[in-house]
Amino acid sequence: MAIFAALYGLVTYLFFFATFAYAIGFVGNLALLPKTIDSGASAPLIETLAVDLALLGLFAVQHSVMARRGFKRWWTRVIPEPMERSTFVLAATAALALLLWQWRPLAEPVVWSVSDPIARFAVHGVFWLGWSVLLISTFLINHFELFGLRQLWANLRGQTLPVPEFRTPLFYRHVRHPIYLGFVLAFWAAPQMTAGHLLFAAACTGYILIGIWFEERDLIAQFGQRYELYRQQVGMLLPKLGARDRRGVRNPDRAA
Repeated sequence: MAIFAALYGLVTYLFFFATFAYAIGFVGNLALLPKTIDSGASAPLIETLAVDLALLGLFAVQHSVMARRGFKRWWTRVIPEPMERSTFVLAATAALALLLWQWRPLAEPVVWSVSDPIARFAVHGVFWLGWSVLLISTFLINHFELFGLRQLWANLRGQTLPVPEFRTPLFYRHVRHPIYLGFVLAFWAAPQMTAGHLLFAAACTGYILIGIWFEERDLIAQFGQRYELYRQQVGMLLPKLGARDRRGVRNPDRAA
């Protein structure tokens, strides 16, 4: 059973990795992809809005519900606890893959368009900076635990994971949610912002803000006063001016 669970987690991770890599190109409108946020088969306006909002809503509901501590307690009565995180990743990746597959582009109107070559280069730089901050942040808190592999490896070896510790490596000393900050930078850094891209960026940003509210409730329940103090000293998505460098923070994945 432990070997099967480990293989399940590995396949899930590879599925996530491939989907995530495509999502970067999708949001960035990379020409080599068959479909991006602004390309692909078009549809009538009402159908486009209905489908796109439904896809965004499905991803938000899936992620929000399955990430909550109460759902996890119930869910681990159904599936083995070491497989819980990988199953969450599988469901989230499936919802994301569906969005990438069924997204309807809405190219008009164009909200803004950057024509200056230097400015376009700068915008592209922010786009790649966002993805870089996101990826590095996952490794700062334990990338392989975030995606369920560490749990399954420990299960395969007959070990248990240590109690979650509260710590703030690198980016986490300055913002509480650098992973979400990376998403926001990547979603909004567009040399040409179409109506469809704006819908995607605005909806995802709204979901991120709601998700942070739920996640921080879980983190307060888990870490108590230590996290409350952290919230007072460190900005949510932007650094607080004059805030002191704090060492001691958290592993948010164990709560998210």
